[in-house]
Amino acid sequence: MAALTLAALPALAQPYKIAVIGLIHSHEGTYVPRMTRSEQVKLVGIAESIPDLVNLAKERQGAKDVPFFDDYKKMLDETKPDFVWAFVENNRHLEILKECAPRHIHVIYEKPLASTYKDAVAMAELARKFNVKVMCNYQMAWWPANQIARAEVEKGAIGKAWRLRGIVGHGGPGSTGTGKYFFDWLTDPVKNGAGALVDFGCYNALWSLWYMGRPESVYAEAIHLRPETFPKVEDSIALVLKYKNGINIFEGSWDLPRSFQDLEIFGSTTGPDGNLTRGSIYMTQQKVELRNGRETKELPLAALPPEKADPIALMVDAIKNSKPIEGITALDINIGVVEIMEAAKESIRTGRAVKLK
Repeated sequence: MAALTLAALPALAQPYKIAVIGLIHSHEGTYVPRMTRSEQVKLVGIAESIPDLVNLAKERQGAKDVPFFDDYKKMLDETKPDFVWAFVENNRHLEILKECAPRHIHVIYEKPLASTYKDAVAMAELARKFNVKVMCNYQMAWWPANQIARAEVEKGAIGKAWRLRGIVGHGGPGSTGTGKYFFDWLTDPVKNGAGALVDFGCYNALWSLWYMGRPESVYAEAIHLRPETFPKVEDSIALVLKYKNGINIFEGSWDLPRSFQDLEIFGSTTGPDGNLTRGSIYMTQQKVELRNGRETKELPLAALPPEKADPIALMVDAIKNSKPIEGITALDINIGVVEIMEAAKESIRTGRAVKLK
């Protein structure tokens, strides 16, 4: 019996198998190197047919010893990964889940969950039918600042949240070198779903849902500040999400002088004496400030638990311990994000606020 137990130990210690579908999303440059160095997962295959992107992954991303495939379905059958990470166009997310779910392969996508609400709902149905985990990756999900800001609101530091104000964006995607492949689909209204609205408005919608739930209505405005660069899609947007007792105002842009992912949450509370107390929490990637009148207090940033500090670690923990994916990378909240994005597109088209059914 002892010999059997010892023989079983190496198998139990094997890392989970991960495969990559597509390299056409620029975020692969951040995460593929992590996969090649990870002790939690073994990168068993990459499916990509564009030679420039294959060579880039081999040379710069440290994947020269990883098997490459032209056909991702063949890769799934030959390598049998526990989960895949898809770096593809948004309108291909459903297609990939249709292949992965029946094989019981879990999936990580880059935000947003899908290019249309119809696809997002279909993805949820597939995930539940085949009992697979689906994660939607956002950069801010792994920031201590993002989690600390939410925890402060949850414990009542500013009273009840009634207004969010956020700005997300940068100077826009690049269109040269290997970045041209990302640029081409990101500026395609079908493959991406829109322009800056989807690219950065999804962060705004996610924050709104996370802090205040589903809004009653969505109003959006879009501008083409640089039509010569982005002829097919908008490059800056404004979103107004209306609640029964609150309103959230957001901006998303490819026309900014530097990167922004800033959020301020405003709250108020009435004390036993009837006096109204107001405050806000301001958050960036690097800091969280508690603001009350003229007083500003910077809150300490504590490291997140290892299984919540990285998308690979979170997925491995969920698979290993049969846990659901929770929080802002979870399936249900990201269906809500796509619903808001679709309402925003309708609002831009009609010039009117769109009530959510």
